[in-house]
Amino acid sequence: MKKLNICIVEDEEILRVSLKDDLLDAGYIVKDFENPIEAIEYFQKTNCDIVITDIRLPEINGIELMSKIKAINPNTFVIVMTAYGSVETAVEAMKRGAYDYITKPFSKEELLLLIERIKELKILQSKNKEYQNYFEVRFNFDAFMGISDYVKELKEKLKIISKTNSTILITGETGTGKELIANLIHYNSPRKDKPLIKVSCGILSKEVIESELFGHEKGAFTGAEKLRIGRFEKADQGTIYLDDVDDIPLEVQVKLLRVLQEKEIERVGSSTPIKIDVRVIASTKADLKQLISKGKFREDLYYRLNIIPINLKPLRERKEDIIPLFNYFLLEFSDGRNFQVDENVYKILTNYHWPGNVRELKNIVERLSILCHDCKIDSSKLPQELLTGYSSEINLPDYSNKPLYQVLEEIEIQLIKDALLKTNFNKAKAADLLGLPPSTLKSKIEKYKIY
Repeated sequence: MKKLNICIVEDEEILRVSLKDDLLDAGYIVKDFENPIEAIEYFQKTNCDIVITDIRLPEINGIELMSKIKAINPNTFVIVMTAYGSVETAVEAMKRGAYDYITKPFSKEELLLLIERIKELKILQSKNKEYQNYFEVRFNFDAFMGISDYVKELKEKLKIISKTNSTILITGETGTGKELIANLIHYNSPRKDKPLIKVSCGILSKEVIESELFGHEKGAFTGAEKLRIGRFEKADQGTIYLDDVDDIPLEVQVKLLRVLQEKEIERVGSSTPIKIDVRVIASTKADLKQLISKGKFREDLYYRLNIIPINLKPLRERKEDIIPLFNYFLLEFSDGRNFQVDENVYKILTNYHWPGNVRELKNIVERLSILCHDCKIDSSKLPQELLTGYSSEINLPDYSNKPLYQVLEEIEIQLIKDALLKTNFNKAKAADLLGLPPSTLKSKIEKYKIY
């Protein structure tokens, strides 16, 4: 950290010079002023980290000076020096923005300790700014990758709802990016500088989830040896993300409903309500309406959570995003290497059904980046599940509710895919394998959009 620039404003010469010498000896950059008007002119031209000023000054007092300093640079720390009988005035200065006050006479060590605290605070503020910038870059809306109309529409929706405080329910299969959406909403909201507390409800047992969410008082139950602050209290002024919200037991769902309705919690073992200001984002891969019909999820809680619904499509339903995602992850894991990808790989990726969605795709790309030492990725390097998932053994579709022509088309598509894979996407050889003229195979590929 750079040397702190400290300014002293004190009309008593002996004290001013003595302070300056002490601070110079401690390694700080120091400028001193007898007249506060001259000090203000200096502040307008030069950034000052810390100002040490007396309360009683000629022309304007220390509180007025502090107000002018804060108007010029709100990040300047002000330490007020005061005589014993003027402590009330110093407290008033703190209410108006002074960092602290110090009562005359004081020792050099006392002042240096106060400055050291400011230095530590500035380091924390700097790190906090770095973290904030990191999250703003990492969780800008482009972090949800894709070129499909669906992704474009989703991003526009996220830009709108992130500015609100409304409760959100995110639904979607495993690996579709529910936690990423929660991050995007929080870090682009007015609450971005406040906590984002994440709770994986699925891994918390029935016995501890209530205490985890709402906290408990000392002695509330066996083993409660001290007061515990729950996740909702920790998220105050910020956001709480409840992943797998369907795993919350029914008896705790009642309490969660009350939190959403009343904006207050009660710790386990207490009947005293605690007001909280928390935005709730919940997510689930389950069909909550089906759970409601089975009596496993409260209908009133569902409607409280489902104020703004976000349903994330599985990757197989937005195929145009598969290749951009693959290339994005490959660049992420490339470590500066230049990978060459065979066109057949893209065809296999596009036609795979991706049961693990984006998470599965990312894991496969990481694996390829490690195992492909020659930086060449062709179909022989792909995991077996992608190959079998592309060709798949010929299984008769369920034709009970389908017309015959549709069943025949599905079988024909599977046969064509299988032939293309076996011939490494050589259409002439695939046509020969199927006993078709090449022109017929070409027209069928175009008809069924097999790419």
